[in-house]
Amino acid sequence: MSQEHQQDQTVAHGPRVVAGRYVILNELGRGGMGVVWLAEDRMIGRHVAIKELHLPDGVPHAERAVFEERVLREARTAGRLNDPAVVTVYDVVQESGATYIVMELIQAPTLSDVVRERGPMPAPQVAKLAEQLLSALEAAHQAGIVHRDVKPSNIMLAANGRAKLTDFGIAQSLDDPRLTSSGMLIGSPTFMAPERIRGEEAGASSDLWALGAVLFFAIEGYNPFERPTTAATMHAILAEVPYLTRAQGALASVISGLMVGTPAARLTAAQVRGLLTHVPLGPPTGPTPVNTTGPTAMSPGGYHPQRTAAAPTPVKKGPGAKALAIAGAVVLLLGAIGGFFLNRAINAPDSTQAPQIETFSYGDEGDFAQFSLSDGYCSANSLQKGASFGSSDDCAKPFRVQVFGTLDPAGSSTKWAYDRDGLVKVGQSYCGWLFGTKRVSDKDKTNLTYAVVLPAQKTWEADANKGRDYTIHCVLLRKDGGMITDGDQITSPS
Repeated sequence: MSQEHQQDQTVAHGPRVVAGRYVILNELGRGGMGVVWLAEDRMIGRHVAIKELHLPDGVPHAERAVFEERVLREARTAGRLNDPAVVTVYDVVQESGATYIVMELIQAPTLSDVVRERGPMPAPQVAKLAEQLLSALEAAHQAGIVHRDVKPSNIMLAANGRAKLTDFGIAQSLDDPRLTSSGMLIGSPTFMAPERIRGEEAGASSDLWALGAVLFFAIEGYNPFERPTTAATMHAILAEVPYLTRAQGALASVISGLMVGTPAARLTAAQVRGLLTHVPLGPPTGPTPVNTTGPTAMSPGGYHPQRTAAAPTPVKKGPGAKALAIAGAVVLLLGAIGGFFLNRAINAPDSTQAPQIETFSYGDEGDFAQFSLSDGYCSANSLQKGASFGSSDDCAKPFRVQVFGTLDPAGSSTKWAYDRDGLVKVGQSYCGWLFGTKRVSDKDKTNLTYAVVLPAQKTWEADANKGRDYTIHCVLLRKDGGMITDGDQITSPS
């Protein structure tokens, strides 16, 4: 083989280089949104972490373009953040159809790894963690950035106790023009605030709810909402209140106050900071990784500790446990937040308003062959099996049903397993919550009830271009099945 041919082979099989300066050395890890690589910046001579973004297969080109544009702008904005608890973004690159975020390399395990390896963290360490993460989120929010994916695997813990919040790759800049994509579910459902599941925009308060869930994970040693399916997880977030067993006093107030379902009643960053001053602090020692010299979560080889954590304490469910948890939070937080929890308990939907909630399905082999009523639209047809809801009627005339809310519990770009029981629970929880709000007028609510209309299995499992639909509809109707007149003023303005 000639020397020239040998040189060509070397070039052809040499290390991959991004943007002409970042030499890819090894894979550090991968997840649903991309792959993280260890790389060397040849221009400066330092190691960096590079996240190569990947969207799931089947995402339409238009949605992919919107997502990539969003990531580019937000990562550049995140690069201007200056806080010790934020992983620094050095560069953002688009090359050969791929998007890369070049970040500070942190050689430390994640909070997820540490808790699963060592079990629940002591309260003083959790309080210190809360202070650092709160500082990082405040810096981001002041810059107009919502992280949108605060979770244990995005938090790095160094041996000296310092925490670093990473992966602002799916953040959304609050002052950017609104970019939308049809049905994309961005973020991790197990740490997603209730309002985001209800279809509302992510805000600073959503990050604070996720912070509360992270602190619960740190102090209790398990994820309070994780369930076998996405639908069951979302139902838990919407309907259940986790029960703290290891946190007490001000720290318990912080965690409970952050995980309030209503954003307006949730603790603010300033209130959290004030409560944290009342948490007794122990020795300033941080969680020590099991392997401090070998591969870690953000260094070559990855970090895969043996899982020896104790079995999680089960979440206490049912009205009694929920009432107890809320009552405990009220006692702890009454002075700090002026009774927000009392207002939440008073304004909670009354399940006695609709004692028997009917559930119907639509689509292939469903109760209705078609259900295309959008939010706010009406039909004069009765809500019964075999009825047709392919078009809407004038709501100014008497009608029998009206859609007063919709929910898409899973991004339509990705295929999700069908879990009817979980969908029923999500739908009943969401529609019940919405029915109890001012979305439905109190004028004649005693004569009204609601039903849940969800996709049939074949509609849920269809291909994206063949009618796949994940939408859950909340449908208003009279308890006696009669007509609703315009004078009832049944829905408040959206």
